[in-house]
Formats: sequence, C-alpha cells, structure tokens
Amino acid sequence: MAGEKITTRAQDYSQWYLDIVNRAGLAENSSVRGCMVVKPHGYALWERMQAALDRMFKETGHVNAYFPLLIPKSYFAKEEQMAEGFAKECAVVTHYRLKSVPGKGIEVDPEAKLEEELIIRPTSETIIWNTYKNWIQSWRDLPLLINQWANVLRWEMRTRLFLRTAEFLWQEGHTAHATKAEAEEETAKMLEVYRVFAEEWMAMPVLFGPKSEGQKFPGAEYTLCIEAMMQDKRALQAGTSHFLGQNFAKAFEVMFQNSTGQLEHPWATSWGVSTRLIGALIMTHSDDQGLIAPPRIAPVQVVICALGKEAAEREASLSAAKQLATALKALPREEFFNFDTIAVKVDEDFHNTPGYRFNEWELKGVPVRVEIGPKDVAQNACVLARRDQPGKEGKQFGIPLDQAPLRIVELLKSIQANLFAKAKAFRDANTHTVETYDDFRQKIESPGGFFLAHWDGTRETEDKIAAETKATIRCIPKNLPNEPGVCMVTGRPSAQRVVFAKSY
Repeated sequence: MAGEKITTRAQDYSQWYLDIVNRAGLAENSSVRGCMVVKPHGYALWERMQAALDRMFKETGHVNAYFPLLIPKSYFAKEEQMAEGFAKECAVVTHYRLKSVPGKGIEVDPEAKLEEELIIRPTSETIIWNTYKNWIQSWRDLPLLINQWANVLRWEMRTRLFLRTAEFLWQEGHTAHATKAEAEEETAKMLEVYRVFAEEWMAMPVLFGPKSEGQKFPGAEYTLCIEAMMQDKRALQAGTSHFLGQNFAKAFEVMFQNSTGQLEHPWATSWGVSTRLIGALIMTHSDDQGLIAPPRIAPVQVVICALGKEAAEREASLSAAKQLATALKALPREEFFNFDTIAVKVDEDFHNTPGYRFNEWELKGVPVRVEIGPKDVAQNACVLARRDQPGKEGKQFGIPLDQAPLRIVELLKSIQANLFAKAKAFRDANTHTVETYDDFRQKIESPGGFFLAHWDGTRETEDKIAAETKATIRCIPKNLPNEPGVCMVTGRPSAQRVVFAKSY
C-alpha cells in the first residue's frame, strides 16, 4: 500500500475519493455488505467533529440521552409518512435465538420467533416520542431538548464509504415545545448551528433554506437544510433540521396540560448530521496529494518531523522537536482550537526517508508540518510547511524556535481562512443563473454546478425536471439575493429562484 499513487481528480473523481479514504487511513469496507470500518484516523476526525458540535448543542440548552436500537414495527405504523418514507430501507429482526443443527451448522430457531418484529432504527422519532409520552405531562416539562449520538441502519443498495453506507454514525436531536412558534424557532436555531459548524469549523461554505415538498423528511411539515458544493460540482446535503408540527405527538398520544389547565399536543422538531460530513470534508478541500483537514477539526494539527542521519544528529533534532511540542501544548487555550491544547505529534520515524515521511503526513491531511534537522538545530530554527499550499511556496525557512509556537498558531488560522475562501470562490464560480429549460438541460451536463432557476412550486414540475435531468431542488436559498419571475419549465409565476443541482 505504501507509495501507491492516488488517482487524480481529473482522471477519475470517484476513484480519487476512494483512494484518499483508503490511503489516508480513514475507513475501509467491512465484510458486512454496505457497512464500513471507521479506522482510527477517520474516527479521530469524527471525534473532533463530535466535540465541537456537542459543545454547540449544550450551549443552546440541549442535553444528551440514549434510546434503544430496536423499535417495535407497530410504532412505524402510527406515523404513515415515516413508515412509507423508510419502508424500503428497514432491516427487520424476526427471531431472538439461533440453534445448532447437526450436519447443517447454525440456523435460526423457528420456535424463537418474536411476537412483534423489531426494526433496527433508521431514525428514532417513533421510539423517542413513545418515550416522551411518559416524560411530558405539564407545560413545566417543556421545552424538552434532547440529543443522542448513535448509529442507524438504512439498507442502502448502492454504497460509498462515508457518503452512503447501510450503517453510519450520527447525532439526532429531538425536541418538544409548548407552542408552534417555539418549535419553529428551534428548527431555525439548529440549522444555524449546522451552518456555523460547516463554515467556521469545516471551512465549507453552504447554502441554507427550506427543502422543497418533494425533498423534505418523511413525517415533517417542512425541512430546512444546508447544502455544499463538492469539487466535482455536485451538491451534498450536509445537515437537516425538521419542523414536525404535532404529527408525532398526536400519533403517540402525547399530551400536556398548559398554563391555563387545558390539554394540548406539544410541537416537535428533529435535526441531525452524520459521518457523511467526513465525505463532505474530503471532497471540499482535498487535493491529488491526499486529505486536507481544516485546522479546527484536524486530529493532528501539527506534526514535528525530527531529521538526521547520524545518531547524535537525530538525538539533537528529536530533543528540539520535543521542546517545541511542549511549548505548543503550553500555549494559552484559544477557542479557535476547540480543545485545551493544540494537537501535536512528534515524528521520530528515522527508518524512512524524509520524503516518504513528509508524503505520509501530507496524505493524512495534517495542516502544519515542522521540519527540524541538523542545520536547523545549529541555527536554533525550524522549517514550517502548510498543507494547503504544497511544495516550496508553502514553506517558511529559518523560523526561530522560540518564535515558532506563535507563528504556527498564526499559520493554522491562515490555513483555516484560506480553505474557506478557496471553497467559496469555487462554489461561486460554479453557480449559474438560468432562464430557460433548454439552457438548464444543456448546462446541468456541462459545465455542471449549482443553478439558480425559477420554479412554479409544484411537485409535478419538480418531478419532471428530476426525471429528465437527474437534477433535484437542493434548497430554496435564504442567503442568496432573489426576485420573482416565471418558471423555466411551465412559464407560471415563481416567487423566487431555487437551487438545482445533481447531488450525492
């Protein structure tokens, strides 16, 4: 595996993506069809994302809980839209025991059939609202602001690591409110949390706004989303927040006594992001050398490579590297870096050549690489290399070791800002305004990208466009200027432009 070339984006974008997932040590396919093994480097990236998001959730008043993996099938029947929306993706548990059969091995015990079949959760609204029935009695119990970090299973037929797998990791928030206004405020608030995380932590610019009726979450009255553009100009839905109205409260007979003594159904929201964000990060920032991880969520933010051929040289370089690592960890805590100390690793792998070692750290996406060799030790200095600018143009030579910690902090912040600016410039350059359906059909194939077009608001027109072009309405954007017009397909009035794109 070592030394294998990564397929370039120009050669084969899909293979480039899989090569990075593989060579950067993020994940691999499991022996279970459609499932993945998240490797340590990939899981460390997910932990960094979790840490930032979890803190943001708690700062907005939410607490964590955990609910069962297995959901009685009858619960899905209580919410018709959800049952219909997830029916084709559900895995069903029918028996609870195996038995050994001589000459045949292990088989399901036919006598151990469950009285009621259980669904492995594709999402948790039903089991959670059945639980909330016992938790919500009075207006004093509201709002109920719960999040859970969990895994879910959706029986996907065509899978791709991180982007679409049968089992994946995520968080799902489920809240209950006394009024419709409070629930709608929550729905918008959590979308804003996702927007901030995507843009300020992942350095990934997003469009945000409602989904169309055809793209909303099953069981929701409406869905808000954030949408990002990948380097192949396809859209990726990076997070959703759903206003569920009173649908689930009514389905599970959840009632509370309001402040005037009357019984009411509470209002609900749900919202979530998943390990799909790792796929989004790869396809937003990475290059033909490997992964590029934004500094704020990089598992290793700084690697210090000690260099030298002779034992004495190596010992001196390693000593200087460890002292610099200690100085970096001793810096005052900054909100920018999320954790108490900067994530630093000292590389003392003298068995491989410097070139090989540098390449491996570039492949893993470490934002800043520090090089300390015998000549640097003699000058009490080091070399700094930034991952977002490979080659000599991304290097700073002769940085005094006593100045290096603060220079590295400045460099990390510069990389974070540069990644966002570069991704935004790419998205903006590949966002097009179209007026006619003929123009749209031509341009959606080439050059591709995001297309701002008028739509008459009907499901019929939305479905026609999707069937004929494979492009869908990604969102009705709130952060782009707009004006009324006429639908590019039917000529009927349109209140505003929407974003069409091909998507993952």
